[in-house]
Amino acid sequence: MTSTSPHHNSSPAQRFPVVVVGAGPAGLTIGNILRAASVDCLVLEIETREFIEQRPRAGVLEEGVVRGLQRRGLADNLLARAQRHTECEFRFDGERYRLEYAELTGVHHWVYPQQLLVTDLVREYADVRGGAIRFGVQDVELHDLDADHPSVSYTCPDTGQRQVVHCDFVAGCDGARGATRAALPAGRAHIARSDYGIGWLALLAEAPPSSDCVLFGMHPRGFAGHMPRSAEVTRYYLECPPGDDAENWSEDRVWTELQQRLGANGVPPLTEGRLIEKRVLDMHNYVVEPMVFGRLFLAGDAAHLTAPIAAKGMNLALHDAFLLGDGLVAHLTKGDGAGLDGYSTACLNRVWDCQEFSHWLSEVYHGTSSGDPYRAGTTLARLRRIFDSPTAARAFAEQYLGRHAKD
Repeated sequence: MTSTSPHHNSSPAQRFPVVVVGAGPAGLTIGNILRAASVDCLVLEIETREFIEQRPRAGVLEEGVVRGLQRRGLADNLLARAQRHTECEFRFDGERYRLEYAELTGVHHWVYPQQLLVTDLVREYADVRGGAIRFGVQDVELHDLDADHPSVSYTCPDTGQRQVVHCDFVAGCDGARGATRAALPAGRAHIARSDYGIGWLALLAEAPPSSDCVLFGMHPRGFAGHMPRSAEVTRYYLECPPGDDAENWSEDRVWTELQQRLGANGVPPLTEGRLIEKRVLDMHNYVVEPMVFGRLFLAGDAAHLTAPIAAKGMNLALHDAFLLGDGLVAHLTKGDGAGLDGYSTACLNRVWDCQEFSHWLSEVYHGTSSGDPYRAGTTLARLRRIFDSPTAARAFAEQYLGRHAKD
């Protein structure tokens, strides 16, 4: 929530030029950019450090994003340990179709689990660059966002006391359910949302990848995805009803469906293993416009969500972080406000581009299982076009890899 004054009975106020709420990829990247420019900031996170360093999430990074991290000195471990992916494979109508997108575009993907990137970023921010960070904070509230000097208050987990931090800017990087979204002023924030009406059962298996690349299975029983994460762990997805209970999916049922939906002529069965994560994601997207409210700047999932259909979420969050971090540095060290003034428009142009691709790709993934013969037929036509036309293949590859990958 937002209010005009912090809570009473609080400890003496602190001051930082920037308070970053949320220690995910976006918040930590902004913090690192600020610290590299000798700008003090405070990062607030409701979870523990151990939790954020172990939380499994996304893993696919666009080449342009990795270059952005590298330019800021944040990609050393990533480049040493990440997998480089240059192709993907579609399986439908019982056949397999390989798309060698690096040959088409000269661009590739990196696969690096989000928890490893977060571990790298928090170590660089807190341990190397000396950035201030508070873990396990509670009841975060934002105040006076339309004033020149807003503030953020929170309850310290160690003392139970309210702490007040005065600042010049707040970076909201704490997702859709965080304090910064709760602080958006009524009538000024416009939230566009789209629900796909489907669910994905998200799975992590203690099993080596069954292919050297990402697999997309379009099957009348539903979509299935295979995403290598490491030599020992593989991410899988299964289309399921929205709101389904993950407990409805026994290990036997999961592997039966995966084997069927990802099966194709001439390929061996998937390598099975113990499931270490199993949760249902309801597929939906949203966009908050604008992404700036007074001295509050939203980034990542606080501003927009792109369902994992297109593997864009972490990439968009990091693009936001680059623009916002650079804009804050320019304003605070040089008095140059151009980056902050153009921040929302620059981010939203990219966000809407990815939203459109997500909708298009959802139809490719789910049309064959829709129960509608017309949708199934047009879906198969789209798939065949990708492999019959070099122009169509290149157009798909550019969107899949990030149309702005060479920025």
